[in-house]
Amino acid sequence: MHVVVYDDEKRRVDLYPLSLTRPIADLRIGILTIADKWTKWLGLPVSYSTADYLQQKYPLASTDHDILAINSSVCPDEFLCEALGKLKSGERLLDMERCIAARTSLEELKMLISTDFAGYKSITYINQYIKISYPEDIFSQNGVELRKDFELLTKGRTSASLDSTVTVLGEELFVEEGATASCCTINTLRGPVYLAKDSEIWEGALIRGPFALGEQSQVKMGTKIYSNVTIGPGCRVGGELNTCVVWGNSSKGHEGYFGSGVMGEWCNWGADSNNSNLKNNYKQVKLYHYGTKQLRNTGLQFCGLIMGDHAKCAINTAFNTGTVVGVAASIFGGEVPPTFVPDFSWGIGENATVYTLHKMFETAELVFARRNRKFDAVEQHLLEAVYQQTRNQQKQ
Repeated sequence: MHVVVYDDEKRRVDLYPLSLTRPIADLRIGILTIADKWTKWLGLPVSYSTADYLQQKYPLASTDHDILAINSSVCPDEFLCEALGKLKSGERLLDMERCIAARTSLEELKMLISTDFAGYKSITYINQYIKISYPEDIFSQNGVELRKDFELLTKGRTSASLDSTVTVLGEELFVEEGATASCCTINTLRGPVYLAKDSEIWEGALIRGPFALGEQSQVKMGTKIYSNVTIGPGCRVGGELNTCVVWGNSSKGHEGYFGSGVMGEWCNWGADSNNSNLKNNYKQVKLYHYGTKQLRNTGLQFCGLIMGDHAKCAINTAFNTGTVVGVAASIFGGEVPPTFVPDFSWGIGENATVYTLHKMFETAELVFARRNRKFDAVEQHLLEAVYQQTRNQQKQ
């Protein structure tokens, strides 16, 4: 059996700008991406069914054999995996709102995704589970997924040790080989802490779990990390971070606060940049929705910043509560950014223009090279498609 995590267009739009550049199942929540979770839980190969322009980077396996098609917004757990294991060909697992999964073939997968596999025999699933419907679900559910991923990844393994200068409170610390830390405090009494291979925690950092630090990522001197924080691979972070997820290969290396938010890949924060996550009137926060082009009530009192891939901000940027920053937006100019910064914006305010593709590509090549990666034709094609898809919202 092969596992396919599938998108539909409505769910992808609900998660823009994060899902403009990746399938929903490539979103990171907890320690792993959703697709990686399914691979670990089921022990089976996973491929993607997503938008055409994403398929080259995230391919769909060319097999017509028995397929377990799983809604890409769904995070696995023990009870879900048990229910999926009982599905037979031509059956689908449903909750009250959506299809969770179906046992199908490649031909029927392509035909029936948009109908939630209508016509299949329905099996009702009544247990609670984690699903990612909107961007804020990623940070609001991150603590739960951190704990689940920690248990999944550490079962049957032995942790490496850290320098004797590290103060560790509690016992839920796992250190992969090559991870280092010195003269810092790690508190696992509120939740586990996971340090991936070749990650580093510098002197004076204060860390409270649940927290995960990705492979080859660094926490700089004096950093304060509160609970429910995930830093993906290839990052460097400093300042204050609270209840947030950084997908990976991004930098927030200086003082400033990032909280109740999600940052994509290849982003950079200038020194002393901050985001608000609580309105002055303490009311629920609204976020821009790409589909309706209107503000959508999140129902949350704490909601900060959602930043798409390749976005950058200059020093001393002050983000309002409930700000959405589009893909490849470059924020500078000394003004407070609006609560929606369109994709491929160059600057903010009256003098803002469009960040032309060839200039954006020049920057991306340099950013990739800093991490020994190549900005290749696949990446260019993907971003060209995103650029065309967001033309009607770009600053003209």
